[in-house]
Amino acid sequence: MRTAELRRETKETKIWVKLELDGEGKADVSTGIGFLDHMLNTLARHSSIDLFVRAEGDLYVDQHHTVEDIGICLGTALKEALGDKRGIKRFGFAIVPMDEALALVSIDISGRGGFWKDFELKKTLLGSFEVETISEFFRQLAFNAKITLHMQLLSGDNLHHMIEALFKAFSIALKEAIKEEGDEIPSVKGTL
Repeated sequence: MRTAELRRETKETKIWVKLELDGEGKADVSTGIGFLDHMLNTLARHSSIDLFVRAEGDLYVDQHHTVEDIGICLGTALKEALGDKRGIKRFGFAIVPMDEALALVSIDISGRGGFWKDFELKKTLLGSFEVETISEFFRQLAFNAKITLHMQLLSGDNLHHMIEALFKAFSIALKEAIKEEGDEIPSVKGTL
């Protein structure tokens, strides 16, 4: 079973994450941030990962700590659930439209955390969601999962569409990369 469950508690946040890589895309998410809940539900649906998240954070300060710590926890859980990565495809990519927005994401489950992006999102609110936290979410997810993650927005005007296209492209690329297709570790080094 490729599953993981973890808890992280700091003075700023209390996070619980459980995931099942070979799931059906079910999600039960409650972060206190409506738009982030929507995006995590989207992630579960399009990656076919069953995802359960509970988060409490110092939202009276801002959303940064909560969003960042959820990224840390999801990345750590993903790394744990993948184990030695034996048999995975390793690489995944997707180009996803969301109306006028177009996102490209490429993933290498390399054992080396890295995050590169070619997009800038306005420092603004989307509903009550602090848009600039998206980059920190993906950065922490990538570094803690020890994956190489490249993300680009090729077009877009509507912030909701742009962010949702990024999440959908990430989800589809992740689904491809974690797919099991053999019993070897997909590296000439013999380890990832």
